[in-house]
Amino acid sequence: MDDRPHRTEDETAENLFLRDRAPATRESETDRPPAGVRRGFRLGPIFLIGLAVVLGLGVYRITTLLRAPKEPTDAPSHTAAQPIGAATASLGEIKIIVNALGTVTPLATVTVKTQINGQLTEVAFKEGQTVKKGQFLAQIDPRPYELAQRQYEGQLARDQGLLDQARVNLSRYQTLLKQESIARQQAEDQAFLVKQYEGSVKTDQAQIETQKLNLIYAHIVSPIDGRVGLRLVDAGNYVQTTDSGLAVLTQIHPISVIFTVPEDEVQAIIAELESGTKLEVTAYDRANINKLAVGKVVTLDNQIDTTTGTVKLRAEFDNLDDKLFPNQFVNARLLVKTLENVVTIPTASVQRGAPGAFVYLIGADDVVSVRPIELGPTDADKVAVFKGLSPGDRVVVDGADQLRDGARIYIPAAASAQGGDAGAAAADADKGTPAGQEPAKRRNRKGQQGGQ
Repeated sequence: MDDRPHRTEDETAENLFLRDRAPATRESETDRPPAGVRRGFRLGPIFLIGLAVVLGLGVYRITTLLRAPKEPTDAPSHTAAQPIGAATASLGEIKIIVNALGTVTPLATVTVKTQINGQLTEVAFKEGQTVKKGQFLAQIDPRPYELAQRQYEGQLARDQGLLDQARVNLSRYQTLLKQESIARQQAEDQAFLVKQYEGSVKTDQAQIETQKLNLIYAHIVSPIDGRVGLRLVDAGNYVQTTDSGLAVLTQIHPISVIFTVPEDEVQAIIAELESGTKLEVTAYDRANINKLAVGKVVTLDNQIDTTTGTVKLRAEFDNLDDKLFPNQFVNARLLVKTLENVVTIPTASVQRGAPGAFVYLIGADDVVSVRPIELGPTDADKVAVFKGLSPGDRVVVDGADQLRDGARIYIPAAASAQGGDAGAAAADADKGTPAGQEPAKRRNRKGQQGGQ
């Protein structure tokens, strides 16, 4: 049984009324400040620090601008003028050069082989040795051929005796035939026998000469002047005419380079060769940097290769320093012609556009104008100008991409000092002074001297 007193409905209502009337001991949920207000209060110091930094940078910038030195009022203004690099057209020579790829090719390459069979008794050369024509290289055992020669010499002596006997008998038979002492057939048979012996004698003589030739072949000599390659056979081996050979000789003094040129250049080359001009060819290494040798064109091929549209030329080099090696790849530069006393300008000054090839010509008032030109051959960093320019004309070399016809320019003093222009601007020491205009410092000095 529950001993707790039972609350009546009146007591419960009274308690609720008293609780609502009691003072609040804690903040209600509605009286709390919003979450954003609490976070903003915590970020306040950071915001103040950032604002102070920004204000400090602004003050420093304003102070720097105020302390910066002011430019003199009489300094020239180049807001409208464009800085450029200039060069002067001049008379010079242009070399018409055809660049080609070539291969070093010996004028003669010989594989030394034996012409008789026999034992190789001696090898007299060393690998890589330079030999002269007729120099002894190797020896084959000559004894079998010496014995054969003696044999045929004995046979020749016997046949020669038979021939002499037949000729004496023929003379007798012819006398008896005139006396009608023998039959005509006997005399005619003797005449035929003499011819047979004459044939045998000639055969014996040929056999003897053959053995003499074999003895010459047994003594092998160099057929050309050249360098010996690697030895292909050693002494003691039995060599035959079907073998690959004893060694390979290549002629290197002189030596040639075979190179190809485009068919468009053939007519100019032929014209120079027919006039008796010795066309000069310079050989460079594979990297096209190091100069190896200088030679002359000796011949031109008789047809154009239809697959490549090129024609072959052979140039000959003395090669006394052995810088050209057989089958070496080289870059060949063929000098076809040299143009004398032509107007030349740097290739960097040439522009191309609607009028074709043109340059920006610098006038006396430092204003550029478009000048169409007719170009000639190019030689390294120079190009010939056949029409449009005269010696002494100044053209824009650097900075032309920002120019137009009638634009005003100036030549910086640094560019002039480096050889960019040969005019009066090279003497100006103030950077940014327009060409033909006196620097401000120089004018100020003159004004001070005049006032004194």
